[in-house]
Amino acid sequence: MLKKLHIQNYAIIEDINVQFSEKLNIITGETGAGKSILIGALSLILGERADSNVLLKNDKKCFIEGTFSVSNKEAVKVFLTENDLDIEQELTIRREIAISGKSRSFINDTPATLQQLKELASCLVDLHQQFDTMEIGDADFQREVIDALANNQARLLIYQTQYRNWVDATKALNELQQQKAGFNKELDYYQFLYDELSDANFSSNELEELDVELQLLSNSEGIKSALDKAYYELSGSETPITASLKQMLNQLQQYASYHKDLPSLVERMQSTQIELLDIADEAERISDSIGFDEKRINLINERLSVGYRLLKKHGVQTTNELRTIQFGLAEKLQAVLNIDDAIAAKEKEAANWFKQASISASELATKRNKELKPLEKEVNALLVQVGMPNARMKVALKETPLNLFGNNEISFLFDANKSNRFEPIRKVASGGELSRLMLCIKSLVAKSIDLPTMIFDEIDTGISGEAAKQVGVIMKGLASNRQIICITHQPQIAGKADAHYYVYKETKGSLIKTNIRLLTKDERINTIAQMLSGEKPTTAALENAREMIGN
Repeated sequence: MLKKLHIQNYAIIEDINVQFSEKLNIITGETGAGKSILIGALSLILGERADSNVLLKNDKKCFIEGTFSVSNKEAVKVFLTENDLDIEQELTIRREIAISGKSRSFINDTPATLQQLKELASCLVDLHQQFDTMEIGDADFQREVIDALANNQARLLIYQTQYRNWVDATKALNELQQQKAGFNKELDYYQFLYDELSDANFSSNELEELDVELQLLSNSEGIKSALDKAYYELSGSETPITASLKQMLNQLQQYASYHKDLPSLVERMQSTQIELLDIADEAERISDSIGFDEKRINLINERLSVGYRLLKKHGVQTTNELRTIQFGLAEKLQAVLNIDDAIAAKEKEAANWFKQASISASELATKRNKELKPLEKEVNALLVQVGMPNARMKVALKETPLNLFGNNEISFLFDANKSNRFEPIRKVASGGELSRLMLCIKSLVAKSIDLPTMIFDEIDTGISGEAAKQVGVIMKGLASNRQIICITHQPQIAGKADAHYYVYKETKGSLIKTNIRLLTKDERINTIAQMLSGEKPTTAALENAREMIGN
């Protein structure tokens, strides 16, 4: 609820403060007095753009501040929480426009963006201005009206969870399918590379070990000759080294007791003899194990040739790096097999969510469809009351693919002249017709939707008499549970006010300025009488005004 509006230095407003009633607030005044300027100023704190041309005096800033009571507004609390703003019983929105035209916005004294102001404003104020296309032409609003009447809120939340799960599962399925398509393009190549390495079937460090073996086999004759010669000299000749060493050892042993260093020397010669005998045996053994094997050499060369080719092909240096590549290719090939299972599982999941969402969407559509004819009947009856006897509204329900709000599209169609040619509302209804149509619809759904403060700017265009009275009756009913602010020229509507404000121009020096005041009961009677009969109201007009206020 808008409790207070403070405006300074805006257009032809110098400084005004308005405190509004929580029910039906009526604003009247002569044409050009500045009623719409108030709405223009209010629009600025609701997020509309502005420039320095709105300044009354160019040497000071423009200041507009609205104070709202938000104690029971859950949507406002959610907005404040999401934007890290303090939650209080009252909410103050301020807009300042500097001399340069630069604008600043504040929510509870915290700087805010215009986008934040617009989001917050949608929870606080529902502004209907003459010549606006207005919310009634929006598909979202039309659906919300039907869902409110059908009590679909909880059912819609369940459906939306199912729908989002279906969308997510479908997205994941598409990604898996694209991944598989990418795999398939390279599958044959991966398979060829893997088969090539698998056929080679290298063991760990095999190429390095084969290279060492090849070097041995290629030099086997020279190695064997050297080993045989070593054995012959050490142990196989007519005078082998080991035998000569033994003879020298025997000669020294008989003199070992005569010199303190001879025992250790003898011991070393004994060890040397034993070591040389062992070396001779080892040389013989190694020599016996070595032999030139041309078949093995050819086999190794073939194996190395395959290995060196694969090393070069894959740009690596060792056998184990080739094996790592082989294992990686095996994983990729296995992934192709696994992705088929993943795709099948995700297809099943997506189909399950689609089935659930489709059932819920059908339930939503059924509930919505039940509300169409009653809504048409009630709205068309109200249209007659508000001075549109030839106008009719029709609601069309068209089936669509699943979307966030179900499987159908709701359209409000309008025929202003009983032509049986129904067109979308925003295309054929005038500003005044839209305002009255919106009033009729919202009066029907007011109990189902937490409507914010509703502001109607000259909703009475083109009506008078009984039709204007009925508009006032509808507004009075709406105002029983929410704040209504209405700018009107009709005395029948003004008579229903809980608070009646009068906008007027006054001259201060050389300047003409707009001001506003809350009327007393007697002032209301006189103002309404003037609206009925002119500047000098007749006695009959005054009595009529008293009757309007009394009723």
